[in-house]
Formats: sequence, structure tokens, C-alpha cells
Amino acid sequence: MVYTKQDVLEKARENDVKFIRLQFANVNGALKNIAITIDELERALNGKIFFDSSVIEGFTGHREKNIYLLPDPGTFVIFPWRPREGAVARLICDAVAPGGEPFGACSRSRLRSAIKEYSDRDWDLQVGVEIEFFLFQTDEQGKPTVKTHDQAGYCDLTPVDMGENARRDMVLTLQEMGFDVSSSHHEISPGQHEILLKEDDALSVADSITTFKFVVRTIAQRHGLHATFMPKPLAGFNGSGMHMYYTLWSENQNIFQGTDKSRYSDVFYNYAAGLLAHAPAVTSLANPLINSYKRLALNDLAPVLAAWSEENRSTMLRAALLEQGPAVLLRSPDPACNPYLALAASMKAGLDGVHKKLPCPQALADECDSFCNIKQLKKKIGLPASLGSAINALAADEVITGVVGDYIYKIFLEVKEDEIERYHCSVHNWELEEYLQNY
Repeated sequence: MVYTKQDVLEKARENDVKFIRLQFANVNGALKNIAITIDELERALNGKIFFDSSVIEGFTGHREKNIYLLPDPGTFVIFPWRPREGAVARLICDAVAPGGEPFGACSRSRLRSAIKEYSDRDWDLQVGVEIEFFLFQTDEQGKPTVKTHDQAGYCDLTPVDMGENARRDMVLTLQEMGFDVSSSHHEISPGQHEILLKEDDALSVADSITTFKFVVRTIAQRHGLHATFMPKPLAGFNGSGMHMYYTLWSENQNIFQGTDKSRYSDVFYNYAAGLLAHAPAVTSLANPLINSYKRLALNDLAPVLAAWSEENRSTMLRAALLEQGPAVLLRSPDPACNPYLALAASMKAGLDGVHKKLPCPQALADECDSFCNIKQLKKKIGLPASLGSAINALAADEVITGVVGDYIYKIFLEVKEDEIERYHCSVHNWELEEYLQNY
């Protein structure tokens, strides 16, 4: 929706809005906000609300600065679950420095830069997204457990799918907020669900993913449940992914569309080649947790190979034929990622393939889908097996570090190295069960 500042002021007044949450994502992708009263809305729309940079950087130290929130009027929406009298609305913001230039740790601004490279070519990337998550029960104190809400499977119905009512309320709330929801269903694992959002421009989709996670967790809480976007919360069951469909348009033409001689265009092949060439570095941002790599492990559905196919589900990329023509389906990201950074990195990777006219490797055949074949291929063309390997790949990839910028790269590296160190210093249940009695 295209709103001006004046539109926002009028809509807030017409709908008796009393509080506005100025929302933004920190480097880790966590949604943060500052709540202001309606009396401060005009100042906020003019970028006059400042805050401490540690909130967006993700930690405190000696480097904090005063930075400002610059709301995007097009993101104004009223929360449907709050009272209509004295309503609460939100605006998604960019973080800017006192001089008005984008703040270095603002991941939304980094995505804007990636999008500009497309618009400079008169290209428009449209992105659709499938987001998976788990619903768990909470304990007597309201804290999350790992007890699933049901034991249902793929596309099961009530009464087996006991999360259907919660999922229905999530979809209705999202639609009331302006989301274009395609479908929803119970996923393969117990307690696991998926909601599909229709195609939109990359910035809108990143905003939608960030808002989606906030809404889903809020509605789950109202049903006495905990929604988690942790990639692999349950051992022995499939983890949660966030599949993204990319179609590339110019003058209302899908330029991934091939000719009579080829199903896909040269741009499609170059774009896929770019994503594969930069796959290890992109993985560090699309799969940013230690736990992410427990999802990217050998099983029937995990996208563990830096390869593409039409049907093989072990590849990070698949060629999808949608109603609007060919699409690149990026299957490896998980919903714990910062969507602004994951989109910026993958968009830059694809565009780099087009710029350099990178040759695309042959599609992986469906008959390579046996466990033994995938295990052998993973040694040659596997995605990083750990967060440490992924961030090492990021450090070596100037194209991807360039799109995220030095400021975010340094923060991301510091946070992830600390996460890995803390993990290595912990003793886990598996180690106790494996070693305590025998050694």
C-alpha cells in the first residue's frame, strides 16, 4: 500500500489510534520496537525519534551511538487483536544516522541497496515464500516446552490436526493486516505448520516475513501455545524451512522464461549459477544458527547440496514452473534468518551470476536421490556442515560481504563467533549419554 505521511496521520486519527509501535529488525533479524503516543506521530514520520544503536546492533559495548528511526508510511497497519477504541498501530522503520544517511547496521537499508541494482536494470524481482513453524505446549508458568500440540502429519485435518484453529486465526489476522495468504496446512512433523504468502517485491516480502513471525507468535500465545521458528527443535523429525520462489520481470515479461528450444532462459541459468557459486556464503546468512545445521543434515527432504534440479529435494535450488512461468526456488533458508540479509545476499549472488554470465552446472537427476548417492555428493558439493564453516565461507566471499556491508559483517561475525564459543563450552545431553558411563 502506498501511503504518504499525511495519509498515515489521517488514518490514525480516523481509527482512534492512541499508540504507534515503531518497529525495526536488529542485525540478528529480531523484531524490536519503540512505542510512541499519537501526539508524537508527526515527529516520528519526520525522523525525529532517536534511540541507542545497541538495540539494532544486538549488544551493548563502548560503540553506542544516537541514531534515528525513519518510518516507511507504506507499512502503517493497525493491530487487529488490540481494542478498536484506543487502537495500536505499527510502522516499520529504517535506521538512519544523524545526517540522514542509512545507518551501517540497518539491514533493511542493505536490502534496499540490493534492490536498486535490479531497478537500475529495469528488473523487478518478485518473491513468494513458504514459512514453516512448530506449535508447542507451554508449562504452568507459560514457558515453552517441546511437547507438540498434536501428532498430526502432512495435510491432516481436525481432530488430528489440533492446531487448525490457531492456524486459522493466524491466517485471518494476517489477511486483516493486508497479507496476501495463498494457503496453509499441517506439515509432516507433529506440531509443524506451514503458511504460504503470495509473491510481492523483495522489500515488502522481507517486511512481511518479519511481521509474520511476530503475528504468528502473538496469536499462538492467545491460544495458550508457543510458536517457534527454531530450525530443528525436535531430533528425529524434519526441521522448519523457509522456501522462497524468485521470478524476475522486465516490462511485464518473466525473463526466466525460455524459448521453444529451452524451457529456461540464459538469464535463468546464469542466475542459478550465481546462487550456487556463492552458496556457502549465502548459507551463513540464510541459516544463521548453530541449530540451523542440524536441519541441513542428511535426510529425505533436507536441501544439503549446492546444486539445482527439477524434482530432487536434496538440492538447495529447484526449478519451479508456476502459473506465471519459471521460478528459482531457494529451499535452503530457514525462518530464523534475518530476511533482509538473506534476501539481499541471495539477490546479489544471482545478479553476480548474470553479470559474469556464469555457466550453470547440469541439473541433478532425480535418480540421484538415494541416501548413498546424496551422501557421496555431499562430500563434493554439500552446503556448509556447520555455522563455523559457513562464516568462514562468508569471510572469503567479497561479493556477499559487500552487499551486507562492513558494519553488519563485523557485528555478525562477532556475534556468531561468540555463539559458537559458548556452544563449544557447553556439555550437552548427547555427550553425557554417549560418554559418561563408558569413559
